[in-house]
Amino acid sequence: MEETGVIGVGGRIKAAAAGLAMVLTGATLLSAGPAANAADLTPATPAPAPVDPSPGEWRFQATAYGWATGIKGDVGIRNLPATGVDLPFSKVLANLDGGLMGSFYATNGEWLVLTDLVLARLSHSFQIPALGASTLDVGLNQTVATGAIGYMLPLTQPGLEVAVTGGLRYMRLKADVALSPAFLPASLTVSQSQGWLDPTIGLFAHWRIDDRWFVNAIVDIGGFGLGSEVSSTGYLGLGYMWNRSFSTGLGFRYLYEDYEGPGARKGTFRYNATSYGPTLSMAWHF
Repeated sequence: MEETGVIGVGGRIKAAAAGLAMVLTGATLLSAGPAANAADLTPATPAPAPVDPSPGEWRFQATAYGWATGIKGDVGIRNLPATGVDLPFSKVLANLDGGLMGSFYATNGEWLVLTDLVLARLSHSFQIPALGASTLDVGLNQTVATGAIGYMLPLTQPGLEVAVTGGLRYMRLKADVALSPAFLPASLTVSQSQGWLDPTIGLFAHWRIDDRWFVNAIVDIGGFGLGSEVSSTGYLGLGYMWNRSFSTGLGFRYLYEDYEGPGARKGTFRYNATSYGPTLSMAWHF
């Protein structure tokens, strides 16, 4: 389901800082769908009969997932100008030190609760040709936490559920940068962190195609100048129920944030970027 700048290398530092947004989160909130080859597997047992819970009975789903994310946009740290960033997810994954992503879903057929959490750590070291043998080390930490409550619309289409949602999304990004000049005995370090909270409104949809296959979709928009100027996320995924308690999922997700921190002695933090990429998940239903 949140995520710096020195001497004349502002552009490269911003690109590294922006890479952290790759692990954003928050809206694979319900991604429970098939692995890449699920369609080629023949079930060894008959498909489980759909479970029709009693009215008002709560159902739950806990999901663990991975999000292979690229980042595109503009990032500015402290008093350095904002720099354009276009970082494919393959480069981000090569420098990922660790991460934790998961979500939780509950519904009683009328109301639903969605939560999502992303924690990630990214680091990268590289040489700066313009400064001789100087080395730049960048460490990035990101937290994205999302929560929402939804109300199911009274639809008559069998197997289709649609809900209107409202919630909050918290995002925090911390960057640590150390420059080790070849001509100086000491390193130059700088760091900055920023966090903000966005209200959100959106839609959730679940379509049960048959006893095994289903589709999930989530979209929201928020910020409205209260936290960020604009915050939006979307997810679309195909799911496969292996049995009544376990499913896997394959989907695609994006997260857009347009944020500018208040001006201060240390300068402003600016983040206007979209994180996007495929997701792979596994979920437990109970």
